[in-house]
Amino acid sequence: MEKNQSAIKPESWLVSAGRTSEAGAPLNVPLVPASNFIIGSGREYSRNDGTPTWEALEDIIGGLESGKSVAFSSGMAAIAAVFDQLAVGAVVVLPDDCYQGVTGLAFAGAERRRWSVQRLALDDTASWIRACEVADLIWLESPSNPLLTVADLEAVCAAPRKVGAIVAVDSTFATPLNQQPLRFGATVSLQSATKFIGGHSDLLAGVATTADAAFEHALRTSRELTGATPGTLEAFLAVRGVRTLALRLQRSQQTAMILSERLEAHPFVTRVRYPGLPSHPTHATAKRVLKGYGTIISFDLLGGAEAADRVCQTVRLIRHATSLGAVESTMERRAAIPGQEHLPPSLLRLSVGIEDADDLWHDLDSAIRSAAR
Repeated sequence: MEKNQSAIKPESWLVSAGRTSEAGAPLNVPLVPASNFIIGSGREYSRNDGTPTWEALEDIIGGLESGKSVAFSSGMAAIAAVFDQLAVGAVVVLPDDCYQGVTGLAFAGAERRRWSVQRLALDDTASWIRACEVADLIWLESPSNPLLTVADLEAVCAAPRKVGAIVAVDSTFATPLNQQPLRFGATVSLQSATKFIGGHSDLLAGVATTADAAFEHALRTSRELTGATPGTLEAFLAVRGVRTLALRLQRSQQTAMILSERLEAHPFVTRVRYPGLPSHPTHATAKRVLKGYGTIISFDLLGGAEAADRVCQTVRLIRHATSLGAVESTMERRAAIPGQEHLPPSLLRLSVGIEDADDLWHDLDSAIRSAAR
């Protein structure tokens, strides 16, 4: 497999990595649906040793992130493998705005007295720096879900930390093209490959990437012992999907900027959250740590939860669906749930796809005005 990412740009790496140059080999990474292999090559059983399809995905993402990647059956499986490294009695620090799956996992462990959990405002950099001295797991999510707060990774990852502490960054919303947490000094970077990497709403997978050889080994051991291995078809689809990540991201980001500016001027929209807008609370940080502002927009409507629900039911080109990061635009109302009580009742999260910007705006604007009536 090709390993020299430093010689080419990320856009070229996405297309070229994970392939073999062997004469007569298939041009594309093949789907290898094998659970076991003939003994003698060093590969015997896929749960222990992986498959060529998984390894191609790991090579691609690892090269982008300047580390070694471990593929998992889902983003949550990758997250759970990181939490699995904690000793009993550990201190976990989470953002106040954080993916509900992470908060659920963290508080479930706290209820069983495996660890304690503290929460901090993601934009309170000084508190995060202080937390690094006492926490065993610093969990950062940037941009955050769904308020899109951007953490100052440069400052937090470089802060002095407790011996053995893990700094983990869920960088799914940024993708490896917009942000590489390991370059700032994070222990591990996580991607839900279900989202932008796959890009077509047709797979579940996760990837954890680290530059620490011991931590990589620990993640692989956790994957092996828990059986959290990626499906062969899912890994194949993720490899195929990531080939076009640069093009999809570029198109969707351009459209997201257009839509966020139009939404900010809309008479029935009370607030827009998009890191690329100067009005966003962490816009200055985003300019420093991100290479692009992403494709997710969160916004609030006049009329509260009822109006937001009507918008979701009225749009036609935009799909009323959960998840994000695919070629099609999706939108849902993010209701306040345990662990996310801070969310406003009318909050809508829009994942911008690759459709025409004016077509998306017409659909969105029509639905908002209809709901207001």
